Amino acid sequence: MTKPGELQTVAVLVPGHFNDHAVERIDRTFKRVRIERADPALVTDEMRRDVRAIASFAGIDAAMMDALPNLELIASFGVGYDSVDAGHAAKKNIMVTNTPDVLTEEVADTTIGLLINTVREMYVAEKWLRDGDWVRKGHYPLSRLTLRGRRVGIFGMGRIGLAVARRIEAFGLPIAYHNRRKVERLSYQYHATLKGLAEAVDTLICIAPGGAATEKAINAEVLSALGSNGVLVNIGRGSTVDEAALAAALKNGTIAAAGLDVFADEPNVPQALLDAPNVSLLPHVGSASEHTRRAMADLCVDNLVAWFGERRPLTPVPETVNVKARA
Repeated sequence: MTKPGELQTVAVLVPGHFNDHAVERIDRTFKRVRIERADPALVTDEMRRDVRAIASFAGIDAAMMDALPNLELIASFGVGYDSVDAGHAAKKNIMVTNTPDVLTEEVADTTIGLLINTVREMYVAEKWLRDGDWVRKGHYPLSRLTLRGRRVGIFGMGRIGLAVARRIEAFGLPIAYHNRRKVERLSYQYHATLKGLAEAVDTLICIAPGGAATEKAINAEVLSALGSNGVLVNIGRGSTVDEAALAAALKNGTIAAAGLDVFADEPNVPQALLDAPNVSLLPHVGSASEHTRRAMADLCVDNLVAWFGERRPLTPVPETVNVKARA
């Protein structure tokens, strides 16, 4: 256990841009070491000797971990941590933490906003007003889609999925879901396959984590199963959607519309999606309020403090729950 005053000797590597509030807390509590990006080629001999933790938005791969022999903890900012090689971290006895729960309600709120925006074309209707078309052309055309009568499927019934489902219930819409496994004591209809879920609903909300297991899981087959009245909302990870297949489905009427907050190669959005008139696009703002990002920053740094002050993590990821603090 490290005494509070001794925490200032613990070197914490912060690659690239990081949350300002988190940086302020790290500077007050630890010895911050800055690096342009998480690149092993940029690691100096001093970093190899001193760095015991990383606090980062960005992905931390196996090579970066291997470049820091005294690394004990990776405090990842965000609930998703697919860009961190947690499996390799576990093998190296490196703890990985993330920031769950504190962003759940904010992301669920954004999900509902994006769904309504997509179905009722709020983004286009506001542009109609701002461009003066209400004066020149009259009322905005009736939206082709509505939430009324929809059946909603959730891909990824974790903390955020459950929060979204509670909000969907308020609209009086039936809910089904697909997970790797059925959630015990949950009354929503479970589908063992994603295609089966898509066939049973007309509104698919993706909150699934990234990674190899979900890579392009929402493909042409799933979109076809969703149907011509179908709406896709993705607020999980861009990698879960085959973006080329989605662009084609939007263009040829395989589905009716989509709302996307995440993309496979951020911040680069495929031109075909930018050009599509029936898609609502957001720049990955699911948890992006000052209130929630501050809470995430606090949890990120609190994990650092707990690990080096009490030799325990607050929110370890499943892959590293058995990692023990070094003597």
